[in-house]
Amino acid sequence: MLALLTIDVQEDFARLISGTRECVPAMQSVLAAFRQRGLPIVHVVRFYLADGSNADLCRKESIRNGTGLVTPGSEGAELVAGLTPNPSARLDADLLLSGGFQELAKNEWAMYKPRWDAFYSTPLEEHLRKLGVTTVAVVGCNFPNCPRATIYGASMRDFHVAIFPGAISGMYEKGLAELANIGVSTMSCEDV
Repeated sequence: MLALLTIDVQEDFARLISGTRECVPAMQSVLAAFRQRGLPIVHVVRFYLADGSNADLCRKESIRNGTGLVTPGSEGAELVAGLTPNPSARLDADLLLSGGFQELAKNEWAMYKPRWDAFYSTPLEEHLRKLGVTTVAVVGCNFPNCPRATIYGASMRDFHVAIFPGAISGMYEKGLAELANIGVSTMSCEDV
């Protein structure tokens, strides 16, 4: 079975990471196809606590100094408008920070990750295995960071991996070549 992972497509990141807003229509197209087929979708998100305690080492000082990036409960931490199955859906930061999956619709959840890779110290692999997932497709924000780490994390756990480059901001040719070398399939948004 195939599942879709959306990575860090949150308002603050879309505002800060060049090219992310431009990829949203492609992401919406992929999401619509997965929803139409009843395939599982997991929206993977980040939150940074104001004290920086859950921030990556390279961002910890900035968060502690008041950067206020994807702060739990803020508008900037919410999924980009148009990606949720219900326009009024809001993320339950307490549930997500505690390691739970928030059901957004049938076969669609949100999940928090504490680091770049969505599989690192999360229940994502167990969740996908229970659903019978063998292949993950990835879209999201800023390929050089979290989408790439998640793709490698999925591959290391023996999931087949597919990507939609037009639905991933920060994608570049050398990155595509590197992914091809580890067996990642590339699909266009029209292919879905």
